Amino acid sequence: MTILSAQQTLESPIWYQGTADAVRQNLRFFRTEGDLVLILSGDHIYRMDYRKFINFHLEMKADISISVNPVGYDQASAFGVMQVDKDAQITAFYEKPKQPAQLESTRAPEEVFHQFQMDAAGRTHLASMGVYLFNWRILRELLENTDFEDFGRDVIPYAIRKKKVHAYFFDGYWKDIGTIRSFYEVNMDLANPLPKFNFYDEERPIFSHARFLPGSKILSSEIKNSILCEGSIINHSRISHSIIGIRSWIGDNSAIEHSFIMGADLYESEEEITRNKKQGIPNVGIGSNCEIRKAIIDKNARIGNRVKLINARGVNDETSEHYVIRDGIIVVPKNAVLPEETVI
Repeated sequence: MTILSAQQTLESPIWYQGTADAVRQNLRFFRTEGDLVLILSGDHIYRMDYRKFINFHLEMKADISISVNPVGYDQASAFGVMQVDKDAQITAFYEKPKQPAQLESTRAPEEVFHQFQMDAAGRTHLASMGVYLFNWRILRELLENTDFEDFGRDVIPYAIRKKKVHAYFFDGYWKDIGTIRSFYEVNMDLANPLPKFNFYDEERPIFSHARFLPGSKILSSEIKNSILCEGSIINHSRISHSIIGIRSWIGDNSAIEHSFIMGADLYESEEEITRNKKQGIPNVGIGSNCEIRKAIIDKNARIGNRVKLINARGVNDETSEHYVIRDGIIVVPKNAVLPEETVI
């Protein structure tokens, strides 16, 4: 695996302008690597056997294949949706359609679902998953000879008029986590007794980075329907339906509900804790007697004693120097400091 970061060069002096432009600026790195190019989105959560996707593409003799997931009518306007014929060839594509006529024209008939051994189950549209398979020659043609910036907005609508573009039906779990709301909801679902996405499938495991941290230490605490990551220390607190990240420190008598605490990158030494006290700043972690509900707290945040993150004013959206609220969810950014007795 090679990580190709956005960069300014003599050949490309501008930053990435969109998904298609990002691939265009890196074409030289895989010009001779193979006949097919699989393009994936980095802000989705799903588990797919790409071999089946590739076999479908080859069997259909497609120029481009797009993996699609069925969604309901009320969700369709948030995605790229398409119209397909009986052979799953895409005949029309709209990126996040808002016009009722576009939504109606892309309704997928139940026969299409049945043809691919899927139950419509009330779902009406086929949403692009942002997972594309291109013949290398076609991808090069579409990117080198155009100024298209985005796959969903530019490349795909153009390609379906000129090329053979097919839809690959995928009916497994798939979520776009590109917004605060969706990121929060997906993580909260993982804390349920039977989450929709299974991290415990031994046949198809997902591995995290090996950190070799000590086990979490829980001192006289009450914990319900939560995930505790390694290296955490929880002192006489109550945690419900939450995720507690690595190296998290939770002080005495704090209550955390429906929240994602991302933890810390390091443990503070006794000298650092003493220095924090002299400087009047909280230690990394959650202080004592805190109340946190419906929040996302990024790594290395310092939450002082008696802080309340409860959205006391019922705000839906707000931006502040030390936090933001999106869709009623409080977000405390990385390395933020919230002094003692702060109320949000």
